[in-house]
Amino acid sequence: MLSFIKIRHLALVEDVTWDLRAGLIGVTGETGAGKSIIVGALKLILGERADRSLIRNGQDTCTVEASFHLRDTRALDMVLQEAGLDPCQDGELLIKRSISTGGANKQFVNCSPVTIHVLKALGEHLVDLHGPHDHQSLHSQDRQLEMLDKYTGCEDILAKYQATWQQWRSALTELDDLENSERSSSQQEDMLRFQAQEIAAAGLKPGEEEEIEARHRIAANGARLAEVCSAITSRLSDSEGGILDALREIGRHIHELEKIDPGTTAMFEGFKSAQIELTELESSVQEYADELETDPAELAQLDQRIHTIQTLKRKYGPTVASIIEFQKDAEQKLARIENRGDELERLAKLVKDRRADVDKLGKQLTKKRAEAAPKLAKEVAAHLTDLGFKRSVFEAHLAPLNEPSRNGLEEVDFQFAPNPGEPLKPLRLTASSGEMSRVLLSVKSALAKQDAVPLLVFDEIDANVGGNIAEAVGHKMASLGSTHQVIAITHFPQVASLAASHFVVTKEIEGDRTKSHIREVANEERIEELARMLGGKLESAREHARNLLSGRR
Repeated sequence: MLSFIKIRHLALVEDVTWDLRAGLIGVTGETGAGKSIIVGALKLILGERADRSLIRNGQDTCTVEASFHLRDTRALDMVLQEAGLDPCQDGELLIKRSISTGGANKQFVNCSPVTIHVLKALGEHLVDLHGPHDHQSLHSQDRQLEMLDKYTGCEDILAKYQATWQQWRSALTELDDLENSERSSSQQEDMLRFQAQEIAAAGLKPGEEEEIEARHRIAANGARLAEVCSAITSRLSDSEGGILDALREIGRHIHELEKIDPGTTAMFEGFKSAQIELTELESSVQEYADELETDPAELAQLDQRIHTIQTLKRKYGPTVASIIEFQKDAEQKLARIENRGDELERLAKLVKDRRADVDKLGKQLTKKRAEAAPKLAKEVAAHLTDLGFKRSVFEAHLAPLNEPSRNGLEEVDFQFAPNPGEPLKPLRLTASSGEMSRVLLSVKSALAKQDAVPLLVFDEIDANVGGNIAEAVGHKMASLGSTHQVIAITHFPQVASLAASHFVVTKEIEGDRTKSHIREVANEERIEELARMLGGKLESAREHARNLLSGRR
């Protein structure tokens, strides 16, 4: 259930904390007092679009916080896990949303920042909100089918069916693409063959470009490399002033010093190592120089190879590896075209097999829906009778589809005849606003046990109905309150009197500002509020209010 909601600087609300309990909660107040702000705050929590004009005049930010306590958080934990968040602890979920005039809107779940998409995904499992126009969702046959499936309890079969249907559609699309490609396949085949052959003729190898560029640098700079090597060896071994010759002279002096004082030997170990390394260096440089060859033919070949690689890179990719990958892809596409017949046969069989799987699972769905539809219709009709439709007829009509859809082999159409002697017609064509609200409440009542959403909010759905019917609507909401937390925003005292707890929204002028408040009323205060709703503060109105409350008990 929703345990509390805290609203700051939203429209007429400056700072309100609303603590809620289980069961049916009645919310009343005069027109314009701010009852709609409650719905607006809940919609913000559920991730609906933020309207900055709702920020209280003179403030930069408005915030809404809500705390939910839940017995089963598995569905919510899956949403949180997909968002990279920790699961709920001790069944508690805390949501906060902040809207700023500067556009820096923020939303948090259990103190972690989240996206609006996450809020919407969580909201689908938390609150089912119905206002004066929300009953129009019953016009949607897709929504009607969701309701029937929820009543049927076939979610597992439906999930398997939808996965199989998606596989069938993917195979069908692949088959269609291949069949349609035959019109341009000849031109495409020639192009792919040319591309694959051009790349294959080059004989590219991974890492080749770097090796060739290194060889080209050496071949193009052979003369200069020889000059540098000559300068190095000359400086090392020149007979007049060469480093090695000087070292040999130093070595003779060191040898004489060691003969006189053997204790100096350790001092010159580094010198001896340096002399050996420089001698080896001179030999290595000379060998490198001897192997240098300036071959114009080789340089021309390397130039041509680099030109070939650069040409292929301009056509097929920025690197040799990407060119080779392009070649593989072209060869695969070419193989599919050349083996089109085999591929068409394979795909045709795949489509047939997957369609058979779709039909098999679809028939299981159809059977369950066909068994459940009359039962649901019967329960809805019984609730409609309670709500004043004494001789109405309600049916959940199933009609087969020409082709399987994502949701099955048939569609459902809720059909309704509110008065005797009238033919059944689709609900969207027959029910008035007041009638549709009662049909919605009847469907919700029939689905009460299957509906896992913990909080139901009815925003003045009892509009356009009479007093006796309003009382019946109240009883139906109170009955839903035994399995759900229900918030009923209402103008009818018959509904408010049946609530387990009753809150009044008031609008007051404090200083030069108008503020909305919400407070719980009980005992005499509740009688006064019901009397106001009944039309006045006369003793007769108070007596009527007492009778309504005593009738509830």
